[in-house]
This record gives sequence, C-alpha cells and structure tokens, in this order.
Amino acid sequence: MEILKSIFYFIVAGIFEIGGGYLVWIWLREGKNLWYGILGAILLVLYGIIPTLQPQSASFARVYAAYGGIFIVLSILWGWKIDNIIPDKFDLIGGAIALIGVIIIMYAPRG
Repeated sequence: MEILKSIFYFIVAGIFEIGGGYLVWIWLREGKNLWYGILGAILLVLYGIIPTLQPQSASFARVYAAYGGIFIVLSILWGWKIDNIIPDKFDLIGGAIALIGVIIIMYAPRG
C-alpha cells in the first residue's frame, strides 16, 4: 500500500508541476490572462509541497531523482493528450527506461 501511495503522490506532483508550468507558459507565450499565470504559480507551489508526503524513509535526493523519471513519462503523456504530439518509439523507449530508473531508485530493497 505504501508503494501505491508513493506512486499516487508522484503522479499528483507531476500533474501540478506540468500543469502549473503549462499555465505560466500560455500566459507568457500566448498572451493569456494574468490569472493563468497566478493559477500556474499556485500549482507550482503545491508541486513543491506534495513530494514531502512521500514515505519518511525516502530522502529528498531519492524522491527528486525518482520524480525526474515520472516527470519524463508525464510530460510525454501531456504532450500527447494536450498538445497532440503523438509519442514515437524513441519517446516510449526513453519513458520506459526512465520508469525502470524510478523503480530502482525508490523501491529497490535496501539493507
């Protein structure tokens, strides 16, 4: 159950970071209303808080290293579903490698 909670927090953090960054991006690059930027900034602050919910045994360095792999995969999915950029085989291979890294870094048994 602890691993499922951990994965959930990674996904929520990723959605908040990518979503917040996206809102700031469209505010500044596409001239959207200032409220897009403000909401994006709020989501980015929440993104910074969510990783602290990871298990107490997880160090900052491991959480953020593993999160990098989750971020890669979520960014590919975001591009596919939001920006209509269909991932190619290299995106999928890279994403799979990143997830393998996440599993090793966060969930490998340590003695």
